[in-house]
Amino acid sequence: MFADCSPVAAPMRIGDKWTAKIITCLESGPRRFTELRVPLRGITPKVLTESLRALERDGMITRTVYPEIPARVEYELTPLGRTLFEPMAAQCAWTREHLPELLAARQAHESATH
Repeated sequence: MFADCSPVAAPMRIGDKWTAKIITCLESGPRRFTELRVPLRGITPKVLTESLRALERDGMITRTVYPEIPARVEYELTPLGRTLFEPMAAQCAWTREHLPELLAARQAHESATH
């Protein structure tokens, strides 16, 4: 059944709350940590740091440190990271089309279990 699947874990967790949002924030070009926090209301510095490190580890973004005082750090999508826009758009389209059904199924499940 899974013969055509890679044995390596997927680079992005399905349902991860922040990964797609971070990638979207970097679509127009490099941003600093504080510039990412503004549109990502609700993300803690710890979670943003962890997410950025994971994206960098997987080759989706680069982290550039400039030798200034104070140090300036920018995050930017790599060409590999930019390839995520197409599957992300497909996920958004699916959500637009099926969200009412999904929410109804969740509500029915909650009603049945309580």
